[in-house]
Amino acid sequence: MGRLFVRLPNHLGDVCMSLPALDHLRAQGFALVTAGRPWARSLLAAYPDEVVALSGGLRAQAQAFRHARGGRTLCALLLTNSFSSALACRLAGLHPIGYATDARHLLLKRALPVPPPLHMVEYYFALAQAVTGVRDASPTPPALRLTPEARARAQRILRDAGIAGQFVQLCPVAVGLHKGKVKAWPGFGALAARLQSDGHVVVACPGPGEREAVLRAVPTVTVLPETDVGTFAALLAQARLVVANDSGAGHLAAAVGASLVSVFGVTDPQRTRPRGSRVTLVGGPDGWPTVDQVYGTVRRALSEPA
Repeated sequence: MGRLFVRLPNHLGDVCMSLPALDHLRAQGFALVTAGRPWARSLLAAYPDEVVALSGGLRAQAQAFRHARGGRTLCALLLTNSFSSALACRLAGLHPIGYATDARHLLLKRALPVPPPLHMVEYYFALAQAVTGVRDASPTPPALRLTPEARARAQRILRDAGIAGQFVQLCPVAVGLHKGKVKAWPGFGALAARLQSDGHVVVACPGPGEREAVLRAVPTVTVLPETDVGTFAALLAQARLVVANDSGAGHLAAAVGASLVSVFGVTDPQRTRPRGSRVTLVGGPDGWPTVDQVYGTVRRALSEPA
C-alpha cells in the first residue's frame, strides 16, 4: 500500500484509543509515518513506524511534516479534528483525509461526514477503514506493545524504590476540565489509606510536571520518579491493580493489559471508557462515586486471580 502519514491525536488517552486504527492500517500493508506530541516516540517505540515529534506552532509543524514527506506525494490521515492540523498538512504539501469538522472541509482532499456519536475507538477505526476500504473488520480493544528496554527500566525503578512484590498503582491526576468540571476523583487519598491499612503496597507515578499534584492527592503512598511514557506503561503493566480517572493513564493501563478500575464522574463512559477484558468501571457522567463504592470495586478486583 505504500507510506501513509498519520497525524496522531494530541492526548495520550486518545492515542491509546486510536491503536486499533493504526494496527488496521499496518495489517493492510501501510508503512506509517506517525506525527504527534514528543512523547509519542516513546509510546510507539516497539512499532516499525517512523515517528515525527511535533512542537511549536503551525509553521514549525508544517516544516516537520514537509521534512518527513521528503518530496514524496503522501496522503495524510488526520486523527485530529482541528482546522490547524489540516492547514499544517496542506502547507507541507500533504493531501489530508479526515472528518469534516471545524469548518476544514475545503482543506481536505477527502472530507468524511462526521458520524453519529461513537466510542472513540470506533470513531478512529472508521477513519482507518475509509483509507483501506476494508469494511468487514471491527476493532479489537487497544493493545500496546512494549519494548524490552521499557520493561527493564520499569523493573529498575521498582527495585530502586524497594518494591519487590505486588503493588497497587494509583493514577490520581487528570489534566484539564470537562464542561467546566474537574476530571479527577477527589477520593484517592482516602482510598490509598484504606488499601494501606489492608496491607497493600500502594504507589503512584507522576507524569511530567505532576509530582506536586500527586503528592497532594496521595501523600501516604510511594511516589516513583517521573519517567518516559513507555516506561510508565511498563510500570502499569507490572501492577496488580491500577485505579485511574478517565485519563490517559487509565487508557494506557487498559492498553497494556493491566487490571484496571476506571473511575468516572463527569465524562461519558459511552464514548471514552477504557476498553479491555480486565477493565471495571465505577461511577458515571452524572457524579462521582463514593469512596466506599470505589473501595468495594477495588477489593473485588483484587480478589480475582492475577
